Amino acid sequence: MSRGYARARERDEAVRASLEPLRPGERPGAVTVAAIAAALLGLLLVAQVLLDDDADVRGLLIFAVVMLVAAAGMWKAKYWAVLGFQFFLGLTLVFAAVSLMFAGNVLGVVYSLAILAGAGVLFWKLVRAMARIQMPKR
Repeated sequence: MSRGYARARERDEAVRASLEPLRPGERPGAVTVAAIAAALLGLLLVAQVLLDDDADVRGLLIFAVVMLVAAAGMWKAKYWAVLGFQFFLGLTLVFAAVSLMFAGNVLGVVYSLAILAGAGVLFWKLVRAMARIQMPKR
């Protein structure tokens, strides 16, 4: 068993050695896509509050602010922002998978699969980007 752990450690170190740290001002493509998506979502939530009389104003505005702050942080390639956005992507993946199980028609299946595909790919690409950003030292 310890031989298996040693091989896993060797693979991990090989992957870490292949990663290039970000140059000053550089932002990985996946982080840029995530920042734009978070900004659009935040703006859409604000628009919903303004246009919908029945909207839950407090909840939508709180989530809009969270998304806009995450977008700004990701635009500056901050680790905490990418990590927080990945948390919401993970929740989105779980809810889309559960929605897929209970889809009542073909359109529901298509929507769930589209969300799973898009959020899943972005989640996976952000993992490598986070490794390049590397968490700042305290």
